[in-house]
Formats: sequence, structure tokens, C-alpha cells
Amino acid sequence: MAVFTNKLTRIGVFYDGNYFLHVSNYYNYYHENRARISFKGLHNLIRQKTAELEGTEFRYCQIVDAHYFRGRLRAKEAEQRDLLLKERNFEDILLREGITTHYLPMGPDGEKGIDVWLSLEAFELAIYKHFDVVVLIAGDGDFLPLVRKLNTIGTRVMLLAWDFKFRDQNNVERETRTSQALIEEVTYPIMMSRLIDDRASAKEPIIKDLFLPGEAKIVDFEVNGNISETVGTIKALKDGYGFIAKKDSPDDLFFHYSSVINADFNELAVGDRVTFDLKETDRGPNAVNVRVVS
Repeated sequence: MAVFTNKLTRIGVFYDGNYFLHVSNYYNYYHENRARISFKGLHNLIRQKTAELEGTEFRYCQIVDAHYFRGRLRAKEAEQRDLLLKERNFEDILLREGITTHYLPMGPDGEKGIDVWLSLEAFELAIYKHFDVVVLIAGDGDFLPLVRKLNTIGTRVMLLAWDFKFRDQNNVERETRTSQALIEEVTYPIMMSRLIDDRASAKEPIIKDLFLPGEAKIVDFEVNGNISETVGTIKALKDGYGFIAKKDSPDDLFFHYSSVINADFNELAVGDRVTFDLKETDRGPNAVNVRVVS
């Protein structure tokens, strides 16, 4: 039987933003729930799990700091792709939930340095703000040094992580797995995929509230207006870019990873059907606003 105390348990939450977006996309497009994860619902679950594991009451477990880290398109590029409004709306959601944003500009090779920045901030804030529990929403083994450093100063670490498989629109199996070393090193590993899919707990309010109601879904296909009528197939993928074959054109069209709107570039596969807009450049037409067709 847990012995409850009335001492405040201070919680700091740190999001690997790209990882969280990948998980949210999975639940919105491939999981039977067909809904995105709610920040408010997730924070309530964090407080409840902390209360259970720390042997205290829910009201004494408070998230005193929350931070979201992610690479972001440069303003000009986001404007060209009509994504500035979408990014601003998402930032408004984070602000309403009291989550501090941290962005680095994305280059041709994608995110660089964001994991290091998250680790440094989390460790520094744990020292200066005296977090009792640091919550990591991540799955990468690159965060293992951070966890070990937090252990040395006596800060417990809770990991919210997901393992799942799904078949994409081309019936290709995709898999996301959390680093086993990370799971073994943290104080409180919470495998969210198991918790969500557990039929015994699926109807509990704390699980149901993890997802946005139907009318609050973010429908990526509709954010920027009508989908382009130009259809093609991904012919080749390289590090940070690819080529699309268009049926009525002998030339393949170049596209940059940052032009992919409704999917993670790393999840694309040769043969995926896509829609896109054409943009004239000094090297000829390129494909932009690339959308994977479900």
C-alpha cells in the first residue's frame, strides 16, 4: 500500500518534437482511433502516473515546466509552401498548454543538433529548477547520456515511449521501436502503445482523454486548400531529396525533403503515389507541396 505525502512533486516535461509528430501521425492516420494526441490529456496522464509511482496524490504532482524541441522550416520556405499559418496555429496550441518552444532551422540534411540542445536544456533546468521527475517523450538511444546525467543528480526519469507497426498506403510494413537501453536506464518506463491498446483500460477517462475529439482533429490534407491535381510516383529517394515520375513527362521531377507535407520524409518509399504542385526554377520544374496519397 502506497504511503501518500503532501510534498509537491515537481515535473519537467521535454518533447522530442519530431518523434511526437511521428507518433501523433500514426494515431491520426493508421491506428483505429483515427485521432491526434492531446497535450492536455497527455499531461494529465503524466501527473497521474507520477502520483502512482511516487506514492503521492495527483494534486501534489505538478508540471512546472514543459519544453518542445523541433527543427523548423525557414520562414521564406514555409511561406512558399503555405505552411506559416499551420505552424502558427500549432504554436498557439503549445502556448495555450504552457509549453515552451525551441526551434532550429532545418537544413538540407534535416534536423541537426536538436537532440543535443534538448539534452543540455533538460540537464541544466533539472539542476536549477530542482525537478523531482523529468519526463522524456522520446525513443532515441541518443538520449541515454542525458538519462545517466540526470541519475547522477538524483532526478528520476519517466520515459513515455511507443512501439508499433503498421502498413502504409502501399502495404509496406513500417516499424517504430524504442531504444531498449533507454528503457532499461530510466526510472519509470511507460510504454504508451501497450497502455493505449490494453482493452481493460481503453475506456478509462485518462486514456480516452489522450485523444482529441473528432471535431478537433487536425486534418493535414485540408490545411492548405485543395489537393493538387498533379499525380506521380516516387521513383528514387536519396539523403534529403528524391525524384518523382510523372506519367505524361519523360523527365523525373526533383523534390526536397522539406516539400513533403503530410508524411515524414524518412517513411517514404519508392513506388509511393503522391500529388504535388509544380514550381519553376532556374534548373527546370520541381515538385513542391508533395502529399502522399492514402
